[in-house]
Amino acid sequence: MSNPPDLFFSRTGMDRSKVQSTVDETLKGSDDGELFLEYSQSESFTLDDGRLKAATFDTTQGFGLRSVAGEATGYAHASDLSEEAIQRAANTVRAVSRGHSGSVAGAPARTNVKLYPDLDPLGTASFETKVKLLEDMNAYARGKDSRVRQVTCRLHGEWQQIEILRADGEAYRDIRPLVRVDVSVVVEQDGRQESGHFGGGGRGGYTTYLTGDYWHAAVDEALRQALINLDSIPAPAGEMSVVLGPGWPGILLHEAIGHGLEGDFNRKGTSAFAGLLGQRVAAPGVTVVDDGTIEGRRGSLSIDDEGTPTSRTVLIEDGILKGYMQDRQNARLMGVKPTGNGRRQSYANQVMPRMTNTYMLAGDKDPGEILKSVKKGIYAVNFGGGQVDITSGKFVFSCTEAYLLEDGKIGAPIKGATLIGSGPEALTRVKMIGNDLKLDTGVGVCGKNGQSVPVGVGQPTLRLDGLTVGGTAA
Repeated sequence: MSNPPDLFFSRTGMDRSKVQSTVDETLKGSDDGELFLEYSQSESFTLDDGRLKAATFDTTQGFGLRSVAGEATGYAHASDLSEEAIQRAANTVRAVSRGHSGSVAGAPARTNVKLYPDLDPLGTASFETKVKLLEDMNAYARGKDSRVRQVTCRLHGEWQQIEILRADGEAYRDIRPLVRVDVSVVVEQDGRQESGHFGGGGRGGYTTYLTGDYWHAAVDEALRQALINLDSIPAPAGEMSVVLGPGWPGILLHEAIGHGLEGDFNRKGTSAFAGLLGQRVAAPGVTVVDDGTIEGRRGSLSIDDEGTPTSRTVLIEDGILKGYMQDRQNARLMGVKPTGNGRRQSYANQVMPRMTNTYMLAGDKDPGEILKSVKKGIYAVNFGGGQVDITSGKFVFSCTEAYLLEDGKIGAPIKGATLIGSGPEALTRVKMIGNDLKLDTGVGVCGKNGQSVPVGVGQPTLRLDGLTVGGTAA
């Protein structure tokens, strides 16, 4: 990929050659490492009950210096972008390689791929335009239905500029825009209140989200969910067939098995998938990929936080475990190539193997055929919060939009349904895979070891048999 302009050293006044010399000296005897420089800006707007409740702006800058020796890592960071601060960090970090006789691994390959524009999205619309968008969304929602009681609209934008300096003199730069819009609607009828939500975003400017077509559809979707929930009945409980809708329900796949396919857990033997390469871990037809190369997507990166280009990594193919997501350290220790999944929340955090856009590929079944095949079960279309044990893959997920399925027909909407199970086991219970693969709308956030990064999820319509549903029906 072509490098963005050199803005770091011109902004801070640091001498590039002196900083490079510090990095070179720090990493002598190490197996790998880098200096990670970051400058970022973000803004958020919240309109609630017709009033602008919050408008914030934040600037962050800093560096992280890392030395890797075997399985050990020395890491130091600071918000002070100066030659003196980097030197102080170096004095600490180089201790990890003392007595180690490693040779710094070769630099990541380069590509000409650029998955998003080098821009500051905050400057793609004026303050007044951003506030007006939220006001228009609020007015539109309230004008659509007299049962609307509360509307909350949010707009968030950020951009992150990074530069990675290595001991071999190679430097990698990237400018990463990211925006998101959210709307939540609360409705009331006969004393009963229910809510609905829509969120969307991606790597670019605000332009797409300011168009009437986009924000009208966003509000319509949030209102639709809220009104459907007004008619919901208590969810049934027990073991039954579950049909998952396309798109955002892929968050269950992401959480329940995605983390278990990250390199660090498998190298340490703590994943349910450790040692199973080449073996069947899912039903025939199940193919899962992690793809950080999809243009403009929330989870995409032109390069990861070590400078490695992201890739399309096949994790499970036709039910057979094919590979794991890798950063450089775990890939080296496992004797495989890095996959471009080395990510960190900010300069203050160490790199870990993390997901980008993780999804299941489409099958050959018509979604209508899948629904008609279920005699009794539920149809889960949207999910809210959930809990997952990364090591075992056991999960509990709450449905925010779900329906009864009876004799192949979609019945009443239900409230209070939770899906309970084990990710690895759930993969074996997939019976039908739809031909309607869909990615989420751009709202995914993934947490691991206290770090959060933007991600994408997706899947086609799926039928799983024998899944446990926790319900509220008497």
